[in-house]
Amino acid sequence: MMSEKQSRGDAEVVRTLGLETSGKQRLRKVVWGVALLLLAAGAAFGVQHFLQQRALRLKPRYQTERVQKGDIQVVVSATGTLKGQNTVEVGAEVSGRVAKLYVDFNDHVTPGQVLAEIDPEQLRAAVDEGRARVAEADAATKQARATLLESRQGRDRAEQQVAQGLVSTKDLEAARAAADRAEASVESAAANAQVARATLKSSSSKLDKTRIVSPIDGIVLSRLIEPGQTVTAGFETPVLFKLAEDLRRMSLYVYVDEADIGRTREGQAASFTVDAYPDKVFPSKVISLRNEPKEDENVVTYEAVLAVDNSELLLRPGMTATATIVADLRKDVLAVPNAALRFTPATLTPQQTSKPARRGVWILKGETPSFVALRTGVSDGSMSEVLSGDLKPGSDVLVDVIEEKKR
Repeated sequence: MMSEKQSRGDAEVVRTLGLETSGKQRLRKVVWGVALLLLAAGAAFGVQHFLQQRALRLKPRYQTERVQKGDIQVVVSATGTLKGQNTVEVGAEVSGRVAKLYVDFNDHVTPGQVLAEIDPEQLRAAVDEGRARVAEADAATKQARATLLESRQGRDRAEQQVAQGLVSTKDLEAARAAADRAEASVESAAANAQVARATLKSSSSKLDKTRIVSPIDGIVLSRLIEPGQTVTAGFETPVLFKLAEDLRRMSLYVYVDEADIGRTREGQAASFTVDAYPDKVFPSKVISLRNEPKEDENVVTYEAVLAVDNSELLLRPGMTATATIVADLRKDVLAVPNAALRFTPATLTPQQTSKPARRGVWILKGETPSFVALRTGVSDGSMSEVLSGDLKPGSDVLVDVIEEKKR
């Protein structure tokens, strides 16, 4: 074993030669080298992670919808007003004071039922006067016929007397003239009697018209007069009542835009809603399509009439309705969202164009959008019928970009 003295001597030699300092420096260099290697590895990993995240941020995410089978219904919308199938305005054809009212709002009436009565006093007097004139004309006619008979007898005697030489030819001529005048008087009296009878008939008709009667079987929609009110029948007939037939059947008059009139046909099924029952849909049917155009502020529409079943008596005349007419219906067809037909991916591979001129949709093959050409049919505004194309039920088609972050 070395002695303590020798150990101290070796330590002094090491210090003298600087060997102790050189070892520490080498250790320090090794530590720094390892640290630099770790930093370089961390920097490389950070750059790689950054590039990966940057690529992910630049990659678009697509919203898709599924292709499915179902019914496509093409509809035409229009607004209009409900009316009774046969609404009649009952007016007065004679002037006078309303003496009596026999019905009121919502009353049921039958044909010939008296609704109101206009004071008949003046017209009754006119009828009495007409009867008197008829009697006077009949008497004048009777008198004229008696005069004619007398004149003819005088003419006949004069003709016999002229043949016997008892009277002159002048007297015969006078007798003949008197007979002609008597015959004319009979014709005039008969004409006057006919005029008197016509006047009486007119007065009687006016008297009958003081009784306002119902022409139909229905209900009173409105009463526009009050007892004691005076009505004047002039150039326009004053309306006293509005009647409608059984309100269990009504008509809906709607106006169809000229852009939709080509798809609207008589017999098409329809439905409508009213503000009074916003959650209820009423069925109907197109029964008539008018040819006369209606123009309002340069907008051309055509009137369509829809039949309405009002068995529940929920609907009332005058209600505003929004109708939906079924112009076409395709059942159990392959349907694709219209949003997919309008969509074009913003980022495409170099082999792809911006979008082919053909109509179609985009699907994802892997992570790359791929175009599928289609031939489409009718559309309801949100879905379109697929007539041909390499597309199957359940396929997901691109409709939008969900998120695409900036650099």
